Amino acid sequence: MTALWIAHVNVTDPESYGEYAKLAGPAIAAHGGVFLARGSRYVQLEGNDRARNVVARFPSVEDAVACYRSDEYQAALEHAKNAAERDLVIVEENPA
Repeated sequence: MTALWIAHVNVTDPESYGEYAKLAGPAIAAHGGVFLARGSRYVQLEGNDRARNVVARFPSVEDAVACYRSDEYQAALEHAKNAAERDLVIVEENPA
């Protein structure tokens, strides 16, 4: 089953986070990830507000986890570690 990678982000260093985004996109695509939303307009109804929200679809939970653990994504993540407050969850989609 497909899976959604859902990130809620508050960017604190736009320059460093821009480097992360530049490297993370290709790493995500290399693992079959496709962006459904990336910094798009949103409405916060409950919980903690984070100004940037990203949703990517992967072929499976395993593919999404493999992406996160990959050398390419971990290299990108080095740019985000001190440049943002982030929450990231991977959720298996329900069949249609």
